[in-house]
Amino acid sequence: MSDTLLVSTRKGLFTVERDGEVGWRIAARAFLGDNVALALADPRDGSWYAVLDLGHFGNKLQRSSDRGATWNEIAVPAFAPGDEVITGDGKPPVPAKLRLIWSLEAGGASQPGRLWAGTIPGGLFRSDDSGASWQLVRTLWDVPERNQWFGGGFDQPGIHSICVDPRDARRMSVAISSGGVWRSDDDGASWRQDAHGMRAAYMPAERSRDPNVQDVHHMVQCTGSPDAFWAQHHNGIFRRVASQAEWTEIDNVPPSVFGFAVAVHPRDADTAWFVPATKDERRIPVDGKVVVARTRDGGRSFETLTRGLPQQDAYDLVYRHALAVDRSGDRLAFGSTTGGLWISGDGGNRWAQLDARLPPVYAVTFAG
Repeated sequence: MSDTLLVSTRKGLFTVERDGEVGWRIAARAFLGDNVALALADPRDGSWYAVLDLGHFGNKLQRSSDRGATWNEIAVPAFAPGDEVITGDGKPPVPAKLRLIWSLEAGGASQPGRLWAGTIPGGLFRSDDSGASWQLVRTLWDVPERNQWFGGGFDQPGIHSICVDPRDARRMSVAISSGGVWRSDDDGASWRQDAHGMRAAYMPAERSRDPNVQDVHHMVQCTGSPDAFWAQHHNGIFRRVASQAEWTEIDNVPPSVFGFAVAVHPRDADTAWFVPATKDERRIPVDGKVVVARTRDGGRSFETLTRGLPQQDAYDLVYRHALAVDRSGDRLAFGSTTGGLWISGDGGNRWAQLDARLPPVYAVTFAG
């Protein structure tokens, strides 16, 4: 199991480590006071990456080759003059400008230096030199359907989930806020819409099944069974396996099918975890209780996991990147908007809270 956790927060990046048999502790702090939106631990060479969202000063991207002891600024994705954001909600086109690096993913084992970045607005960028330079994947940017995408929670659409097939890194899928799921089987040379079967209850009935308007909150792929995907959608949970051409909606999830985060077991595609909430105007835990919903049979049934989690007057919301599972499938962690961080070493049966008052947590990821 991994003994290191990177926690991205509103006021810095925290390295949390296992402390013998005692528990977990904050071992290091970086970028204190800065808004760290996301971190990536590259399993190929051990490099760490951190996305800083500095408001007026824009996004910055930092890289460490010594597990956070030192950091160096590298390039950030940039749109070209003339690139425009065109959305399907009737707003006039505006110049494309980087608002946020919303997702980072390492390429395949056979692609040293390859990184992928998803941004707001909905651009997919590729780097082949560990972030020293970036290129917009224009084959996706130029799909005609892009003018139907619109922001899900933001004014502009964004790419928040990137899944690279571990069998063949030329195959990848990305999820876009209110833009569905797009898949490439040829290293990004061409793309096709892959959100068929999803349902958008917030759209008129005649457009509810339109794949181009599906607001996926987060999408994950099972490493050991790469044809299996899970998605936490704005109005439900969806799953797709190799035998299915379309996504299947799963609606028997207590206490709620709404949420942002999803994690899948790295070897068992039938096991997945979610952190439910009350949807839309409230976005708080149901009945003020923080719980994790777990299925171990592909969504046919769910357990509501509560041991070690606050069950009274708790208003912790968990963002889409703030739930993680390590490579063993046993250790999980999630952080909340109120600065809570909970860790489990037994698949979610029991949870322990870090003894610290963290800033709001945006993302968590295991390193090593």
